[in-house]
Amino acid sequence: VLAGVAVGAGAWALAHRQPGAELPPAPLVVDRMREVARLETLDLQVYKKISYEPEPTPTGALWKDVLAWAKSSLFPSRGRAIVFGTVHLGLDLSKLDARRLRIQGSRIEVALPPMQAQVELRPGETEIISSNLDSGQTARLLELARTAFEREVMADPALQAKARGSAERALTGLLFSLGFREVVFVDSVRPVGAGRRLHLDHPRA
Repeated sequence: VLAGVAVGAGAWALAHRQPGAELPPAPLVVDRMREVARLETLDLQVYKKISYEPEPTPTGALWKDVLAWAKSSLFPSRGRAIVFGTVHLGLDLSKLDARRLRIQGSRIEVALPPMQAQVELRPGETEIISSNLDSGQTARLLELARTAFEREVMADPALQAKARGSAERALTGLLFSLGFREVVFVDSVRPVGAGRRLHLDHPRA
């Protein structure tokens, strides 16, 4: 929805822009791009069932190994949990700056920063089952879940493409509204590489 609104606004602004109006400087363009890209972050509701039962770590000292075995066998740490979280998938805005832009007249090339996933666990919905873990081990269990969520999302090419496509459409609308007439997304702004051109049609009467 946000992308559709941005593109529509961009086409309207382009159609009504005064001839000869100056294009904004690169720093202002970056600020506006950050605002729009932040809105286009893809939010995913996820859950995972995980278990925790650490194996003893050999130390090389006989009696220490015996004690480690006894502790893990006679008093094992165990825990199972159903963990819920929200994954925010979007552009890494900390890497978005003027060096990723090339402005040539009314044409702008943009090298988008990589995607990143930020995981927010929902402890109120998380259920710990059959656990004798202490607070530190429980925290470790939840950290394992958070890392697993992040890795799964970052390894999913379909989600990556969906999030990137949404950001590109919204940013194209923004850049057209700022007065640019051609927007090209490239891998790197130096040297100039082949990019994807996204054109906007003028609204039909």
